[in-house]
Order: sequence, then structure tokens, then C-alpha cells
Amino acid sequence: MSVIERLLGRSGGDVTPGDVTISRMRRRDLRGGVLAIEAQSYPRPWSHAVFGGELEQVRSGSRHYVVARRLGTIVGYAGLWFTGDEAHVTNIAVDPRVRRQGIARRLMSALAAEVVERGCTGWTLEVRVSSEGAQELYRAFGFEPAGVRTRYYENVEDAIVMWCHDVQTVDYRRRLDEIRQGEIDAR
Repeated sequence: MSVIERLLGRSGGDVTPGDVTISRMRRRDLRGGVLAIEAQSYPRPWSHAVFGGELEQVRSGSRHYVVARRLGTIVGYAGLWFTGDEAHVTNIAVDPRVRRQGIARRLMSALAAEVVERGCTGWTLEVRVSSEGAQELYRAFGFEPAGVRTRYYENVEDAIVMWCHDVQTVDYRRRLDEIRQGEIDAR
């Protein structure tokens, strides 16, 4: 087993949701794993300076960023931008070695909790047309397609704009409870 596999825990990098902790992103997390995951996830990755600027906005309350860790190693991150009574998912990424193992769902759960806690009425995001797995995840959180941004990604691929409204309802809280219960059951 390689050093990376030992850090990730199991051969092949298998992760269960219970192995993952979510915490607020700190500046030191950028070089501690966020920038590497960003570079592996996006053709035009955000720079240290861009992330630093976003983290400065956390103090004003207009941003919220979290990281997912397994055994102290950052395996994913996500962020929100708040404007008025709405939130926008700025980014979400998981280390390619541990994708499709519930980490993005944990990150989205953390973002959803923040959206509800802050009293937002809805939240939105863009997702690649080709990213069917991500679209499925977002639908689980109540997102529905609302439009298309033509040639949004690298001026080549369209983005589906997705919205989730009515997040302050009892029904939405039940949905989040069911998602969280699924995470607990997977542990």
C-alpha cells in the first residue's frame, strides 16, 4: 500500500461517509490540499489569491467555505456566496481518488445546513451538462433545472443553471433529515 493509500485509509481509497469530517476552510487548507484538488478538478483552477480573497469575504458573512477531511487529509471542499436572501454554490470538488463515495453529499449537506440556518429562501448553482452524476446529487437536495448558460465552461460546454427554492419549509428540512439519516446509515 502506498503512502497516499495509507493516508486515504484503504487500498483504492474507499471512504465511507462516517470516515469524513467537515469543518470551516482556513487559509492553511489552501496549500494543505484544496489547491491540489482544485487543479485536478478544473481546467482553469482558482489561484491561491482568488481563494484567499474568497476567505477574506467569510469575515463579512458573504461567503462560507468548508473542507472535508479523512484522517486529517483534505479530500474535498465546497463554498457558498450569499446575496440577499439567496445563496450560490461557488464550487465543490472532491479528490479524484475518492469520488463517488459520499463526500460530495456530505459537503452539500453542510452547505444546505448553512443555507437554512442563514434564513435563505433559495440557492442556486451551475453544473456541466455532461456531469450527470453531479446533477443527480443536486436533484437529491431539491435542485431543479432552471436554464442554460451557453458555452459557460471554458467557452465550450454549456452549464445547466439549477435552483432550489422554499428551503425554509418543513418539507425541505425533512428532505435534509432523510439525506443525513442516509449518511448515518452508511457509516
